[in-house]
Amino acid sequence: MSATRWTDPSTSRSAVRHPGSTAPPHRRIVDADDRMKADTAYRLACEGVDLLWRGDFHNGRHLLQAMSRRIDRKPLRRGDNPAESFRLHRRARGHRARVLGRLLVLLDEDHRLALRRAPDVRRACTEAYGPPSEPTLVPLTELLGVIGAHEWRAKGVEVPALGARVHPHYGVFSPVRGEYVDLVADAPLPADRRVAFDLGTGTGVLAAVLALRGVDRVVATDISPRALSCARENVRRLRLAERVDVVGPCLFPDGRADLVVCNPPWIPARPTSDVELGVYDEDGGMLRCFLDGLACHLEPGGEGWLVLSDLAEHLGLRTRGELLAGIGAAGLRVVDRIDTRARHPRARNADDFLHAARAAEVTSLWRLVRG
Repeated sequence: MSATRWTDPSTSRSAVRHPGSTAPPHRRIVDADDRMKADTAYRLACEGVDLLWRGDFHNGRHLLQAMSRRIDRKPLRRGDNPAESFRLHRRARGHRARVLGRLLVLLDEDHRLALRRAPDVRRACTEAYGPPSEPTLVPLTELLGVIGAHEWRAKGVEVPALGARVHPHYGVFSPVRGEYVDLVADAPLPADRRVAFDLGTGTGVLAAVLALRGVDRVVATDISPRALSCARENVRRLRLAERVDVVGPCLFPDGRADLVVCNPPWIPARPTSDVELGVYDEDGGMLRCFLDGLACHLEPGGEGWLVLSDLAEHLGLRTRGELLAGIGAAGLRVVDRIDTRARHPRARNADDFLHAARAAEVTSLWRLVRG
């Protein structure tokens, strides 16, 4: 962890910036409280000045909203093609994150937030950051995300294919988009179903679906320690620990399987935070590793299921020809493709900057075998 030092009106202070934080590096820190105007806060944040919030917690949230409105006053510029529009969209999102990330709060040694009307965030922060040890500077935007993740974790997400709830952890992709789960729940299983691999398991939802469909043993993997912990917890909640093994960090486990399932991040672009790792896969690295390693991990007659949205194609970031070429180059062939339309709210939101691409999105389950 990198230490940050600053001087307040009474004493010299120091705190760490948590390594999991998405905040930009601290250069200059000034105190801010209920007297600070939104225009002043916005100007300082755009200049790269960090604002350490000392006022009322709810007023800090109001200030954050006011700063956000000032960012939104400048309309997004569209590019000459979908790929350029997407890059401009990502650039604007990055600017928003940097500016809003300048409004900081200080967590005490025990993750306590010592602000007026502040909620008790100790448990939420321990879930996200681990056990407390020393004062920590966190962007208020990030802390609100941590609080929201804790609430999602406690409440869970209903998964109709399981008839149960899955409880996502902070930084683990939540199965709120049910179409990809339904594809795995409904696709015809191979004749042999002794062993299945679920690669990049996240919450463990697809591993659980496969186990409930009758696969004798499911091995679920992930490269993220957060995801591994989350999947193990969900497997225990669902009483499937005897049939689902969660191993890692890795992509492929040892051995071969009758069925190998992978739902990689759909957009080949660089993630800017841990939270985005479930959606953005820089240069399509995970997709490529799955395809290249699939053939040697399949039992004779086995299948690989690639669950992938075509949103990247509509955004001009990947072509269907490139995907098919990657499949062929890996010594694989397609025996079937099962499609479903996007059902998430953004697909119906005409005000969304990327609405045209989202409205056309199709998620597919590609059934692959050795060629």
